[in-house]
Amino acid sequence: MMNLTLKIWRQKNANEKGKIVDYPVSGISPDMSFLEMLDVLNQELIEKGKEPVAFDHDCREGICGTCSLYINGRAHGPATKITACQLHMRSFKDGDTIYIEPWRAKAFPVVKDLIVDRSSFDRIQQAGGFISVNTSGNTQDANAIPIEKEHADKAFDAATCIGCGACVASCKNSSAMLFVSAKVSQFALLPQGQVEATDRVMNMVKQMDEEGFGNCTNTGACEVECPKGISLENIARMNREYLTASLKG
Repeated sequence: MMNLTLKIWRQKNANEKGKIVDYPVSGISPDMSFLEMLDVLNQELIEKGKEPVAFDHDCREGICGTCSLYINGRAHGPATKITACQLHMRSFKDGDTIYIEPWRAKAFPVVKDLIVDRSSFDRIQQAGGFISVNTSGNTQDANAIPIEKEHADKAFDAATCIGCGACVASCKNSSAMLFVSAKVSQFALLPQGQVEATDRVMNMVKQMDEEGFGNCTNTGACEVECPKGISLENIARMNREYLTASLKG
């Protein structure tokens, strides 16, 4: 069992100033997940009549991306290619001090404590993350459309992006280029995505800029911290798609 000191960002709401608050926790099993450890802390706080720490979570299976936490200066913590809910306490040692913060980005305003508003990602997807489908009764079976395996594999890899925002949190410019490029790429590589190809990349990049995300730093921190290992190759593809769309005017 481990005894730990947690330094957690507490912020009542978006308009209040926040601060780091220290919380000692004891009896933590190395087999607990990071979120289970926070559950233990919150149970103790509730029993003492104190306000529990607000944090986002849903499936706890590394799929939804809502468990976004900045842990000891890294998005999702010290391990690679996993989300915070998949991080286990065996990654830490007895007596450790752990800093837990929300994502830091203008486009991700803090809602409360460790919860941020990531609806900017939703608006980017709504700007162009869709395809036209003929539903007149004359639709073509998607499985009947020949697609090169290499393209299909790359489109699938791009589609594994869960929109957690780790790329934004790890970028010193709070850039959303990796996220947007993944959403552009998953359609750009498939024949079904060609109908809106020009409008898609123009609209999604425009919305990204309007949301207040910064420019790409070209340091590659986003790919390193991405729990799904989304490749920087997608950013290059999006830049090519954007240049082509711009020339079409």
